Amino acid sequence: MRKEDEKVVPRQRGAAQGAAPGRTGEPRTADGRPADRIRPASRIRPASRSRSDGRTRSAHRGPTTEERLRYRFDTVLTRGTAVLCGWLALVCLALVVPISTVLVWTDRHTPASLGSRIAAVWRNTGQTMRLGGEVGPPLRVALSVLLALIALIYVSTLVSLITTGLTDRLVALNRGHARILESGHTVVLGWSEQIPTVLSELVAARTDRRRRIIAVLADRDKPAMEEDLRASVGATGRTRILCRTGRPTDPAALARVSPATADCVLVLPRDDPRDDAEVVKTLLSLSAAVGEADPVRVVAAVRDDRHLGAARLAAGPGATVLDMDDIAARLLVDCARQPGLSLVHQELLDFAGHEFHILREPALSGRTFDEAARACPVSTAVGIVHGDGTVALNPPRSTPLLVDDALLVIAEDEHATRLSVTPVPYDPTALAQAPPEAPRRPERVLLLGWNRRAPRIAARLASRTPPGSSLDVVAEPRTETLTGIRTVTEAVGGRMTVFHRPGDPTLSGTTEAPDPDRYDAVIVLGPDRRPGHADPDDRTLVTLLHLRAGRRASGRPLPVVTEMTDDRNRLIAPRLPGADFVVSGRLIGLLMTQISQNPPLTAVFEELLAPDGNTLHLRPAAHYVRTGRTTSFATVAESAARQGACAIGYRSTAAPGHGLRVNPPKAHVRYWHPDDRIVVIAPGPTG
Repeated sequence: MRKEDEKVVPRQRGAAQGAAPGRTGEPRTADGRPADRIRPASRIRPASRSRSDGRTRSAHRGPTTEERLRYRFDTVLTRGTAVLCGWLALVCLALVVPISTVLVWTDRHTPASLGSRIAAVWRNTGQTMRLGGEVGPPLRVALSVLLALIALIYVSTLVSLITTGLTDRLVALNRGHARILESGHTVVLGWSEQIPTVLSELVAARTDRRRRIIAVLADRDKPAMEEDLRASVGATGRTRILCRTGRPTDPAALARVSPATADCVLVLPRDDPRDDAEVVKTLLSLSAAVGEADPVRVVAAVRDDRHLGAARLAAGPGATVLDMDDIAARLLVDCARQPGLSLVHQELLDFAGHEFHILREPALSGRTFDEAARACPVSTAVGIVHGDGTVALNPPRSTPLLVDDALLVIAEDEHATRLSVTPVPYDPTALAQAPPEAPRRPERVLLLGWNRRAPRIAARLASRTPPGSSLDVVAEPRTETLTGIRTVTEAVGGRMTVFHRPGDPTLSGTTEAPDPDRYDAVIVLGPDRRPGHADPDDRTLVTLLHLRAGRRASGRPLPVVTEMTDDRNRLIAPRLPGADFVVSGRLIGLLMTQISQNPPLTAVFEELLAPDGNTLHLRPAAHYVRTGRTTSFATVAESAARQGACAIGYRSTAAPGHGLRVNPPKAHVRYWHPDDRIVVIAPGPTG
């Protein structure tokens, strides 16, 4: 290439990169830039001092020393174990050798010769790094170092294997896949709103004094389950709760909780009734895992009665399967007609107070039920458990107890009942007789809200109320609501009239439209729980606020029973005179726990919640004792027994709180107010 061409190249490059069109004749520098755009070197401000370019300067700054060291350390880690060990050895030598040298040279007893001092430094270094530290011929030193390295590798490998094994085992345990090798324990399958109630009651159950195990299997992470249970159940004392992860419908996962050797298995229902099919599948898997030769005691529950028959077939003949919606409907209707009855149910169902127990005492054989009841000074006899497992609740007083029979009592625990030779005396002058039952007039009930249990509630009301009664339903005109009301009207039209008032119960205008003073009771229902929707209790609380505002203006007490899904919301609910709350999920959990610990109680609670037979009643105290005077509870029990009932407690309207006391001692003496109510188990209509 010619020199002229070489000189043209930079000029063409400058014209291509920096020259603007129309300025080809202006003076330029050697590199092609316009001469008048070049600033003197003394006037050029360094980039580091530019104020307007601070962000650019910060973005393009070089890495710091800390960042370089961290990067090099990360690079060493990525190059493998051998390089990392080499660097560790060099770092250790760089620290150990100088320090050992200082220690030797500053020692007053150090050898005078240089070779001895170097040997001392080597010993310190070898002992510190576990390299033997032998001195002498090179072969001896090399062999000692070799043995030390072999020992170091062996010990390091052993520690690594042990650490890795323990870590893997801990990880496996945290995954909840380890098998529980226990016998006589309680197994809980599934995770739902009942889990805190069930586990709390199993912990509180005083059926024995030994250490007990509760195994929980659910399709959740084990640490998450344990954290939730620590917050909801709290301290468990001598009871251990072991959580395992797995689907209860999988027989392989069921084996992790050893159901075949368990004392009882509880199958909890899902929160959504559409998942009842999974309860059926869980029961089938349980039957496959346990086998039919030695079946285990099972207590399960479903929300929709369409799956009730299939669940009972899958569970087997000895299992108990509860219909949650049916039980909730029964409780709501009973509590609407007798405010305060939910407190009695809760007291009898939980293990914190007084509950049902079975007393097997040979000394009772041959006695009548009346004699056995009188012989219990601190407990209340309410029935007989026959040898074949059947239960006679509130039997005739002259019924004898056979050899295989046991006494059904209400007591603080199974060890609290003691028999007395001498019955507690009563005051015959204080006995009273209930007046003849007056003809019942038709009743009017207001139903605020609608859910899948509403048709059952309406049918239950129709069977409990006199002919000619009416039910007014205030609910939004949704398709399922209109269909349900039409079905209920056709089913109970001959006994009770059903009216639909379209509207939203959470709006004050809708709630105030029907005059509550015209009704004998009000039932408040929330919507069905749906995934992704708000808590059903939110709407219920708003409806109660409007009801309370209307009641304050009226001043007339009105029985209001409210269904809630979360017991915590009951604590913040607006209080109304004569109000009652039914937390159906909690009561079902309590019922499942009671039956799991005492199977004969299935028949007891079935009769207590039945539309006929012996049920719970809250009756005026004047029906049994003369009010306005002081007498013992033994007098109340005697008067109730003469009228064919079992008195199990009382409720005082003047006492602070709810004023309920179940199973008071027979010798308990108090002043009986005309507004007091006696809790009895007796036949006949409720109310």
